This record gives sequence, structure tokens and C-alpha cells, in this order.
Amino acid sequence: MHSESQTKSYFERPKSRYRGGMDAFPLPRRDVPTPALMLDRAALERNIAAMAAFAEAQGIALRPHAKTHKSGAIACRQIAAGAVGICCAKLAEAEALAGDGVRDVHLTSPVVTPAVIARLAALNRRIALSVVADHVDNVRMLGAGVDAPLRVFVDLDPGSHRTGVTSAAAAVELARAIAATGTLQLAGVQFYCGSHQHIQDLAERRAAIMERTGYLRSVLDALRGAGFEVPVVTGGGTGTFAIDAELGVFTELQVGSYVFLDREYSDCELAGPRFEPALFVDATVVSANTPGMVTIDAGLKAFATDAGVPVVLGGAPEGSRYAFTGDEHGALIGDGLPGLGARVTLMPPHCDPTVNLYDRYHVLDGDMVSEAWPVTARGRST
Repeated sequence: MHSESQTKSYFERPKSRYRGGMDAFPLPRRDVPTPALMLDRAALERNIAAMAAFAEAQGIALRPHAKTHKSGAIACRQIAAGAVGICCAKLAEAEALAGDGVRDVHLTSPVVTPAVIARLAALNRRIALSVVADHVDNVRMLGAGVDAPLRVFVDLDPGSHRTGVTSAAAAVELARAIAATGTLQLAGVQFYCGSHQHIQDLAERRAAIMERTGYLRSVLDALRGAGFEVPVVTGGGTGTFAIDAELGVFTELQVGSYVFLDREYSDCELAGPRFEPALFVDATVVSANTPGMVTIDAGLKAFATDAGVPVVLGGAPEGSRYAFTGDEHGALIGDGLPGLGARVTLMPPHCDPTVNLYDRYHVLDGDMVSEAWPVTARGRST
């Protein structure tokens, strides 16, 4: 765990001012121009605390994935609550969050080009850093490109064929290549069953993860049989963390979306502690000329579209439905809909790519916006 001094600098910064022609916070929620990304501080803090308490009780390390929130403010709060560090999907995310005081980052995607490896080497001199690899050529490039010891994880393909070595023999070969460099250290194995996280039925998800964990055990046995220590086994997610902890193979959890609980995860039967929605998009009715439908100012540019439509949570009658109608607009469909200028609140279908559409979180304390936190790593995809 990091000391208080490593996160204090972020929390002691002055409160953000809204760069939209408004006065300093606090201000009423209704006065924030829409569409706006809203974050309920109390719900966020309860979610962070619940996951931290679960990990501590299970005796497993917590390394939340910052690809969900891309926020220095949230990452520092997760670390202050007990996380050993964070994960980032891309090096640019790690560079941005390191600027906000995060000092321990694991990169969950390979870094393979010379220019980005040079940046990796520079960041590795500044913070505790680790990265995954799944190809011996990449290991050789990393070994030649860094000038200080770098922790490398064997990335193991869970069957989705996105990244990762595809067999126990390939994992052993990669571990040998890591050892041969002299500058790289085998830190462990990463195993992320991303396609399993949103299996809605808990029993079905548990059975699938148990089968995949059996495969993971066979790879770990092969590595240890070849003489390699595996200090850390990292992976898991919001959909499987409780199952992963129960099975006892992971030593570290890479949970991400639990901080916000989007519609995709709300649709799943989750095991373990209960989390609550903390992230919302506020929108305004801008047209109300068609019976049974009004138009709001939140469309394709306001929500990720890969996971269906957002859920109407407030400002419209129960049962009101949302439909995308264009880049800037969406429709609410139903009876007794709100009139022109009314505000509505929606739950994003998929939090990670929705967050990446916004510059800031509007932090809610009740019905007042007390701060704006920047989406620190927005657009950092290199």
C-alpha cells in the first residue's frame, strides 16, 4: 500500500472551476449545461470502500483498472482505500495518471514499437511499472529498450484470441526469454477473461470461470515445473471477482467498472458485495412536438453505443425508453413525458467508453455540484 503522502498532493489541490462561463463551485445540479457527466460522490466512495473491504477480507491484492475512469482523482482514492496500485490499458494513460501522483501502474496491453518502448523506459525510471508481453520478439525489444529493471507479466490468452500466449508451452518459452534478457524480471501471469464478465446468469458465469481457471492452473504448473517462480497472478473483473477470489488462484484483482456500475453490469447477477450506480449523464429536453416522444440533447456523442441504449433513471415517467436519433440527439419514448427544458438523468450502457467522451466529472453532493474532476487520461490511447 502507498503512504498517505503519495496521494495527499492530489487531494490538497484547489477545487476545480468550471470552464464554461460559470462561477466557482458549488452550484445546483440543474445549472450545469447538458449533456453532462455526473458522479455521485457518496455512491462512488461506498463502491470503492466495499471492494477494498472485500479484497482485504479475502487476503487478495487489489489493483483496479483505470481504463474505466481515466481519473487521477479516482485512482488516488482507490489507492488511499487500500489498492496496491492501478492498471492502465495504454502507456499514455499511465503517463497522465503518474502526473496526478499515481506511483504504481501495471500496463495490461503489450507495448511493441520502439518509440513507445522509449517512453515506457522513461516512465519506468519514475514509478513502479510493469507490463505484459505475449511474444518473444517483444520481450527482446523490451530487454534492449529499457535501462532499469522492468517487471514483465506473461499475458495468457483465455480463449478470446485478443492478446496472450495460447499454450502452457508458449508461456514457458516466453518466461525463458524474459529471464535471458537480464534487464527484465518475470513478475507473474496475467489472465483476464473479458468475454466472461457479462454472462448474465451467475451459475453459468461461475461454471465458465471454473473451467478457465483449470486451464490457468495447468499453465502455472508448467511454469513452476520449468523452475520459474510466479509471484503474482493478476486478472479478474467486476463480473467475476468474487468467483476468482473463491477459487483461490489469483493473487491480485483488476476490477474496474465496480466504481460506477453501468447498465451492462446492472443487468448481471453479481456475486460478492453489492455496488450501486454512481455515474450518470444529465440531458435536457430540446424538442417536444411529437406525441409520445421528446428529443433530448444527448445522442451518439454522449454515450458509448456498443452495449445498447442508456436507461432512463429520472425526470421522466417510469417505463420511458431511450432511442438514439443522431450525433447530438436522442429520443425519449413513452407517456406523460417531460416538457421543453426539462432535465432527465440516464445510466450509461457501458461506462468506460462513455467516460472517454467527456472532459470532466461533475461531482455531486446531493443536488449540488461541488467540484469538477478532469477525465485525466481522456483520449490517451497510445
